Order: sequence, then C-alpha cells, then structure tokens
Amino acid sequence: MDKKIVGAALGLAVLAVSSLASAHVNLAVGVGVPVGVYAPAPPVYVAPPVAYGPAPVAVAYGGYRPYGDRSAWRERREWREREWRREHWREQQWREHGRWGY
Repeated sequence: MDKKIVGAALGLAVLAVSSLASAHVNLAVGVGVPVGVYAPAPPVYVAPPVAYGPAPVAVAYGGYRPYGDRSAWRERREWREREWRREHWREQQWREHGRWGY
C-alpha cells in the first residue's frame, strides 16, 4: 500500500514539474485539407448626394487691440458697476415698498 501511495505522489510530482517546465508552450498537430477559399465581395461606396445651401456667414470679431490696451477691462468694469447699481436699486425698492421695482 505504501508503494502505491509513493508511486502516486511521485507521478503527481512528475506531472507538476513537467507542467511548470513547459512554460506555457502549446504543441498542436493539425491536418490541413486544401479547400477553396471564399472571400466576400468588397463593399461598394456611393458618394452622398450633392446638397447646396446658403453661403457661410462671415464673422467679424472686435478687431485687434494692442498689448496693454485697457479698454476691454474698462468696459467690463463699467458693466459690472451698472449691474451692481441696478441690483442695488432693485433691493432698495423691495425693502422700501415690499416689491421688486422694474
């Protein structure tokens, strides 16, 4: 009985060592039979229909401002002041009259 257990253990050890030593190498044997190869027809591309539309609209920006020109900053600051004054006036109307003044 001991010999059978030792033989089985030795056999499993040999299988384990051989599977580790194979380093994941696959061995395959194939038998090839020459057969005609069918390739599908290549796809046919059709050009989309021609569509004419209105001409693109030209876009004009504010123009060139030299470096150091503070007019954009000044405009933004003035706009903020106007908005602040308008909001301040609305809050004052609400406090005094209980309504928003428009």
